[in-house]
Amino acid sequence: MTRLATLLSCVVFAASCGQRSEPSYKVVSRANSGPILAACIQAGRERASRDRCSCVQSVANERLTPGDQHLGASFFSDPHKAQQIRMSDNAMHERFWERWKEFGEKAGKACG
Repeated sequence: MTRLATLLSCVVFAASCGQRSEPSYKVVSRANSGPILAACIQAGRERASRDRCSCVQSVANERLTPGDQHLGASFFSDPHKAQQIRMSDNAMHERFWERWKEFGEKAGKACG
């Protein structure tokens, strides 16, 4: 459970993960809405500002399909679901999890 919490924290607090080694994402109009942005804000975390969550949504728009975004956004309210997907032997879940990890790493660098 600690591993899962750490992984989700990196996504939720994307700006606090890693160093800013890439240009930061500007808040763009297409990032003013989206499932990741909404879940990030609704999570109510201390560092989850609208600007930071918009940045994370921008990275999600670049890296994840709409379906991936909806599935990932559901983790904010149901962390156990993330654990189930991560541990699944389903090939689709395994491919999703690789994309989700890549997204988390990119968001951590871009939104820090």
